[in-house]
Amino acid sequence: MLPEQTLTPPSEIDARIQGLQASLQKKGIDGALIVQNTDLFYFSGTIQQAHLYVPAEGPPLLMVRKSLERAQEESTLANILPLASPKKLPELIDAHGLKPPAVLGMELDVLPANNYFSYRKLFPKSDIRDISVSIRTLRAVKSPYELDLIRQAAAFSDRLAGMMPNLLQPGMTEIELAGLVEAQARRLGHQGIARMRLFGAEMFYGHLMAGPSAAVPSFLASPTGGASVSPAVAQGAGFRKIQRNEPILLDYVFAWQGYISDHTRIFSIGRLPRMLVEAHEHMLDLQEHIKKIAIPGAIAGDLYEAAVEMVEAKGIAANFMGSGDNRIRFIGHGVGLEVDEFPFLAKGQKMKLQEGMTIALEPKMIFPGKGVVGIENTHVVTPDGLFQLTGAEEKIVTI
Repeated sequence: MLPEQTLTPPSEIDARIQGLQASLQKKGIDGALIVQNTDLFYFSGTIQQAHLYVPAEGPPLLMVRKSLERAQEESTLANILPLASPKKLPELIDAHGLKPPAVLGMELDVLPANNYFSYRKLFPKSDIRDISVSIRTLRAVKSPYELDLIRQAAAFSDRLAGMMPNLLQPGMTEIELAGLVEAQARRLGHQGIARMRLFGAEMFYGHLMAGPSAAVPSFLASPTGGASVSPAVAQGAGFRKIQRNEPILLDYVFAWQGYISDHTRIFSIGRLPRMLVEAHEHMLDLQEHIKKIAIPGAIAGDLYEAAVEMVEAKGIAANFMGSGDNRIRFIGHGVGLEVDEFPFLAKGQKMKLQEGMTIALEPKMIFPGKGVVGIENTHVVTPDGLFQLTGAEEKIVTI
């Protein structure tokens, strides 16, 4: 194990298991079988190929197919056992004095259908129920340990943004600049994988595009898409050369020791048209307004509506978070081990904010044929509103 790698402390794992068990008991679920990588890491400290069984009461059982040795090195759980085949799961659970669950919780939001039917056969007397919302709600509130890692990721985001003026050269393509930025991110320790939970959603480091290509819509639940290098990717940087006097969007996540910071900054070679500069200033104002009212107890959907009211009052709603039918009806999302965590500051969302939630707030203006301006920062919910963790220059950086 390299000394730079961070292992999740036993106190963190214990608190997370206890939180899950409290939820299981409240919902009348006898045990949970955790299989998704991110959730495995959250509750066990490892993503080795394994099944984690968490009874409603008592110590959990981590059953590992590959690699057992690494799982034992990475996880602080007491019961870590080899698993020759998933068919042995009921046998191992029974052998450790855990009765077969009458009600079994699983992550049905991400579990493939074929796998679900296999588990139905393995546990024929169990009523399998979805516990994904409980898990995601638990993960939404970050511990001081998690917040410290997100702060570290945010500091790396700021360092990366600070490198842009030295990397950006007239005439280079978007993908060339993206490669230079991503190389610096890896040098700083970016893990290279930015995990997303939503089925079919995927992302590399984020979006780096310039001018009109940044405003090209795509399938991703994001206000920006990008021309990209191929229809097989359909998002992000492409082969277009960066021009003078157009906005250059750097919307990247920095993933550090599992945890994510998400932020956006705008750059340009030469000055931008006044219209774009003013639109960017409006987004900075909107960010400050939402930060003040996003206090514990605030309803996520109400924050989105407050943003819409503000842009409508300014007469700029037509280009807010997209244009036409490609508009995205949210202004922010939770971040942590995944890019798309709870809460979503989106239309109709009823979740209440809690102290310790981490939110990427990203008001943007999309102008087809011209480009994208706006801001994104990672914040933590405090009694006084959103406390900003990313702090690089927010105004348009002109080179």
